[in-house]
Amino acid sequence: MRAPWEIGIRPSEITPEPVWRSRRRWLRQAALGTLALGAGGGLARAAGPADGAEGPALPAPRAARWSTDEPPNVWRDITTYNNFYEFGTGKGDPAEYAGRMRLEPWTVRIDGAVRKPLTLDLDALRRLAPLEERVYRLRCVEAWSMVIPWTGYSLFHLLRHVEPTADARYVVFTTALQPEAMPGVSAGILDWPYVEGLRMDEAMHPLALLAFGVYGRALPPQNGAPLRLVVPWKYGFKSAKSLVGIRLQAQPPVTSWMRAAPREYGFYANVNPAVPHPRWSQATERRIGAGFFAPRLPTQPFNGYAEAVAGLYAGMDLARNF
Repeated sequence: MRAPWEIGIRPSEITPEPVWRSRRRWLRQAALGTLALGAGGGLARAAGPADGAEGPALPAPRAARWSTDEPPNVWRDITTYNNFYEFGTGKGDPAEYAGRMRLEPWTVRIDGAVRKPLTLDLDALRRLAPLEERVYRLRCVEAWSMVIPWTGYSLFHLLRHVEPTADARYVVFTTALQPEAMPGVSAGILDWPYVEGLRMDEAMHPLALLAFGVYGRALPPQNGAPLRLVVPWKYGFKSAKSLVGIRLQAQPPVTSWMRAAPREYGFYANVNPAVPHPRWSQATERRIGAGFFAPRLPTQPFNGYAEAVAGLYAGMDLARNF
C-alpha cells in the first residue's frame, strides 16, 4: 500500500421550497449590499483581513506546500456567509443561530473497520499531530468561492491511530445533531444527522484536512466548531462540520445530499467545470468579497488541486461519477 503522501426542471421540483426562496432573498440582499459598497463601502475593505476575529487563539505555522498564494477572504466574509442548514437555509442564519450549540463537552467516536476504535475529546484530538495553517480555496456547488486560512492537520494522522483493517474502503462522517439549538432541523430539508463520506484513499490524501480553526482562532460555531473536515478539491458540502463520528466501512455510504437529491449531488462531488449542475453551470464562480458585479472567475478542475489529486480518479468517468 502506498504511503498517503504518494498518492428543464423547476427549482421547486428539486430543491425544498425554503432553500430556493432563501436564495432569492439573498440575491435581493446582495444587490442592496453592493449598492451600499459603491456609496461608501471603501472604508469597510480598508480593515485588516482578520479584524474582528474572535475566540481562543490557535497559532500554527503556515504549510506553504499545501497553501495557495491567493489572498484569503476577510474574517467577516468567512464567518457571516455560510451554508450550515441545521441552523437555516439563509447564508446569515448560521452566524445568527449557531452560538446556541453546545460545544463542551465534545467527543468524537472513531470506529468500524479498525483494530483500535477510539473515543477522543477535543484536547486529545488536537494533540495527535502538529497543527499547521493551510490556505485553501473552498468552492461551493452554488458557484461561489472563498479562500480560507484553516488550522488543523491531515486527516490521515487520526485514521492511522485506529489502525484500519483491509475492509476499510470508505470513511463516513457524522455531524452533531442538537435539535433544541438548531432551528433548521425542524424544516425537514434533510434526514438528520448530516452524513458525508470519502473513499479511503481520498481520506488518506494529505490535502484532506481535519480543521480546528480559521485565521489563527478556534473555529466559530457557524464554521463548524469545534472540528470539521475540509476537502479542498471537492464542493463544499463534502466538508462536514461539527463532527461527532467517523466510521470506516467496506460499503459506500448513502450521504445526506445523495439521499435528498441524487440527480444533483453525487458521492464524489469533485469540482468539475465540465459537468453542469442540473440547474446552473459550474464553469465559472463568484468570489465572495469581490463585489456582486465583479467578473466571474473560471472554475478550475478539482478546484485547482488537479496536480495533487487527479491520479486518485485515473480511468474514471467523472461525468458519470459526479
